[in-house]
Amino acid sequence: MLVTGSLYYPHSSGHLISAYARIGDVAAAHSVFRTASNPNISTWNALIIAHSRRGSLDQVLRLYRLLVSQGRPRPDSSTFTVTLKACAQLFDLRSGREVITHASDLGYSHDVFVCSSVLNMYAKCGKMDDAMRVFDEMPKKDIVSWTTMITGFVNAGNPVEAIEVYRKMQAEGVEGDGIVMVGLLQACAAFGDMGIGQSVHGYMLRHHIETDVVVETCLVDMYAKNGFLETAHIVFEKMTSKNVVSWSALISGYAQNGFASDALWMLIKMQEFGLCPDSVALVSAILACSHIGFLKLGKSIHGFIMKRFDFDHILGTAVIDMYSKCGSLLSARALFNRVCSRDLISWNTMIASYGIHGHGKEALSTFLEMSKTEFKPDHATFASLLSAFSHSGLVEEGRHWFNLMRQEYRIGPSDKHYVCMVDLLARAGHVEEAHELIQSMPDEPGVAVWVALLSGCHNHKKLELGQYAAGKVLELCPDDLGIYSLVSNVFAVAKNWDKVVEVRRRMKNMGTRKVPGYSLVEVEGKLHAFRMEDRSHPQYEKIMDLLKRLDFEMRKLGYKPKTEFVFHDLDEEVKERMLGNHSEKLAIAFGLLTTSPGTRIVIIKNLRICGDCHDAIKCISEIVNREIVSTLEFFLNRIISPIHDRVYSIPSNHQGRLSSLFDGWALQSSSFLLCNLVNLCPKTGCLPSSLHLADIVGAAGYPIQQEQAGMFVLADVVGSIPKHSGTQEVR
Repeated sequence: MLVTGSLYYPHSSGHLISAYARIGDVAAAHSVFRTASNPNISTWNALIIAHSRRGSLDQVLRLYRLLVSQGRPRPDSSTFTVTLKACAQLFDLRSGREVITHASDLGYSHDVFVCSSVLNMYAKCGKMDDAMRVFDEMPKKDIVSWTTMITGFVNAGNPVEAIEVYRKMQAEGVEGDGIVMVGLLQACAAFGDMGIGQSVHGYMLRHHIETDVVVETCLVDMYAKNGFLETAHIVFEKMTSKNVVSWSALISGYAQNGFASDALWMLIKMQEFGLCPDSVALVSAILACSHIGFLKLGKSIHGFIMKRFDFDHILGTAVIDMYSKCGSLLSARALFNRVCSRDLISWNTMIASYGIHGHGKEALSTFLEMSKTEFKPDHATFASLLSAFSHSGLVEEGRHWFNLMRQEYRIGPSDKHYVCMVDLLARAGHVEEAHELIQSMPDEPGVAVWVALLSGCHNHKKLELGQYAAGKVLELCPDDLGIYSLVSNVFAVAKNWDKVVEVRRRMKNMGTRKVPGYSLVEVEGKLHAFRMEDRSHPQYEKIMDLLKRLDFEMRKLGYKPKTEFVFHDLDEEVKERMLGNHSEKLAIAFGLLTTSPGTRIVIIKNLRICGDCHDAIKCISEIVNREIVSTLEFFLNRIISPIHDRVYSIPSNHQGRLSSLFDGWALQSSSFLLCNLVNLCPKTGCLPSSLHLADIVGAAGYPIQQEQAGMFVLADVVGSIPKHSGTQEVR
């Protein structure tokens, strides 16, 4: 080109710059640009585009400003489009507005390519009001413009507006493509509008819209996030190509909806397909371990994360939460102290961890420690703090910080803050004050507020106010059978049998079963589940023998069975026998039988512990000189406050009683497992339709091997966790 002189043709320099840019030789591209005596706009654009493709966004803006400062040649549509794209990627709204003003001055305010770039920049910077204004003024809208608006609203957290834009798009006769469908499916997943989501899916099938792994993964994610797990699984199985994101979407859906064993099973299957779990899949697996209190597996996943990932605040917070919910508060705090990149969520999690273990003063100390950092407490921080006060009985502290939250921190109390305060006051017996607080609420109280008051009235036998609260709960028509059981129990204590019959009839008409109460205990890395009066366990006779001995010792300490917690018209002797067969007592006895002296016992329950078991566990803890932790399973979306943890410390003056109880008894571990009970749905309270108690055997024994062929392996698990089959839809 130098020899023939063709280099000096008008567009030759631009073509040569583009050629050098394609092979990555930007220096040569600059050399060609400098040799051009009077470069035209195509030459400028070639160099600007070269830097854009290389990711040198600052260079794009530098060249644009150099071009504008020289006055000639004038920028064209391509110049503005590429420069605005760089501003969007840099989130440089100020420079972007300068480019927009210049483009408008040169007559490009209605250019479809420039307008699309303006929309993209505003959407990336979260300025959807500005984007909507530009969009409405566009004389012609192409598919790119519509897609930008839909995805922009989704990313800005406004799924309703995204769906509305799609409806306008349909009204104008514009056909959507796969990219539009991705944005729309994300909006449906965030908004929870499965009617529109299923319509979109049907539209894609009817119009034979070509789908790829991204679109199909969005379908899986949408169905899974909204609880349609069986449909999500069907879509997942029909995918011809699956990547890590596809697997993680389904694993996350199972974990977030409380199907812990399905989440862990899919984690294993994912590795069988040769894929290494990403951080999303591992966070979901940790959540699954939290749900069922499976500490050993949680520790193994923690070790896997440490070896293969940067331990950022997201993973760190998830693991801290897991240790806390599995009963290992000391491990949670030790890990929190080692996490360098803490954020506000990390602090909130640690405060909540102390709270669920009944350590309100430590929760307050952590709050004050956080106050010395750059982080400012938010509504979630105070919810965790007030909940900690509630479960520690710190009434004065709760009153003080509730007022301080409003007056000093300028945080208006929401429904969840009122729930915590009502729960705090009602637990402590101040039910009238709790009722006055409810009456002072600016908005109509939700069902959770009334349930907190109702629970306190039930515990303290404030029957007149309790029946009033029960009536308020019934007016709100909750969909949780556990709440109806509490309402029925209050009416039963008040001997209002007509109301009991009415509530029971409503429960029956709901068409769903009450959640069967059960307790889990981990022994030698295996989970064992017990239900009330379950005689099927191989060691049932030994368990009952131990409970009889413990009962004898407990009565010496002044324990007396609280038969008022049996809401049936039965003889006192029968009521005492029923109390002695509660699932947590069976689980504790099994733990005592199968673990060595001094071992801490952690019991995971799916329902609140009754008052009798609460007192009994205190006595047992003192008798056997062991630390016993009783905690609820941490399912999402529970209306009743799900935290009722207590860690019972042991006085040293009762050492030695344990040996007399276990004389001649071999300590051995049973392989009897009922762990598919973790599949109880937290929203409907039902077992999967294909599951029967007779089938719930050998479901979750997880001996752990952390290394094998570079993968995270749960040895002997394949075949022990039941494959996903026919789980119910969760609405």
